[in-house]
Amino acid sequence: MPAIVIDGARVAETILAETHAQAAEVERSSGRKPCLATVLVGDDPASHTYVRMKTNRCRSTGLESRSHRVPATASTSDVVDLVTSLSADDNVDGILVQHPMPAQVDERAVFEAITPGKDVDGVTMASFAAMSLGGPGFHSCTPAGIMHLLDAYDVDPTGLHAVVIGRSPILGKPVGMLLLARNSTVTYCHSRTVDLPRIVADADIVVAAVGQPELIKGAWIKPAAVVIDAGYNAGNTGDVEYAAAVDRARLITPVPGGVGPTTIAVLLQQTVRAAQTGITIGSRPRLSPGAPSQAVG
Repeated sequence: MPAIVIDGARVAETILAETHAQAAEVERSSGRKPCLATVLVGDDPASHTYVRMKTNRCRSTGLESRSHRVPATASTSDVVDLVTSLSADDNVDGILVQHPMPAQVDERAVFEAITPGKDVDGVTMASFAAMSLGGPGFHSCTPAGIMHLLDAYDVDPTGLHAVVIGRSPILGKPVGMLLLARNSTVTYCHSRTVDLPRIVADADIVVAAVGQPELIKGAWIKPAAVVIDAGYNAGNTGDVEYAAAVDRARLITPVPGGVGPTTIAVLLQQTVRAAQTGITIGSRPRLSPGAPSQAVG
C-alpha cells in the first residue's frame, strides 16, 4: 500500500492560526505588532523568493515585517553592524538572516551577532546548545517543523531508530538533537559514511537533509518507515527518490509541500513567542524574572 503523504501545508495552517491569535493578543496588550526583521545580502533569486514568501506570511498572520537588503559587495563587518543594530532595537522581536550569503561574508560571524533572545531562526551557537541541552532558547525552524509533522501524524520517536543524512549546523545536527531529546536512537550519516544503504535500511525514521537530489533510493527504505525529505533541489526534487520510496514507506513528505510550509510557520510562531516573553540565554537577558526556563519551539 502506498505511503500516506504528509500534508505540511495543513500542519502549517494549524500553527499559523494559533500564531495569528497570539500575535493579535500581543498587539492588544503592547500597542504594536510582533516584528520580524529580515536581512538579505546579495542578489540570489531563490533567497529573494524565500524572503518575499516569509514577508507575505508575516502580514497575513498579523506580524510586522521589516526587510533590510544589503549589497552583494558588503563585507562581514557591514552585515554584522546591521545585525547588531537590529539586536539592540527594542521594536524588533526576531531577526532572520537569509543564507547563503556571498563568499566574502563570514556567515557564522553574522549569525553570532544576533542576540539569542531574537534568534527566532535558531542559527546561533546558543540556540544549538539550547536544543542539545534542553535549556531556554529557540529551535532551528526546519528541525522544529519536522517535529511538528511527526506529532501531527502521531509518530512517537521513543525507541525508534532515526537516521539523519546531513550534518549542517541548522538542519542535520539540530534535528538529531531534537529526536534524541524525544528518546529516539539517532544515527548521523554524511558524505563520508560507509555503506549508507545498509544504515538507511535499518531506519524507522529517515530524515534526508543532505542537498543531493534523490541520493536516498526508494529501495533502501525499510518497509513502513517514516520518511522526512528536507531537501529541496532544482526541479522541485528532494533528496529522496520519491516515486520508489512512496511504495515502501508508511508516511512520507512530498517536495514541495512537506517540510517547507512548517519551517515558515515555526519562524513566525517563535517571533511571536519572542514578543510575548523574550528568552534569557547567556549574558544578554530578555526574559522577565520567574518566566519558564524550558526550550521553546
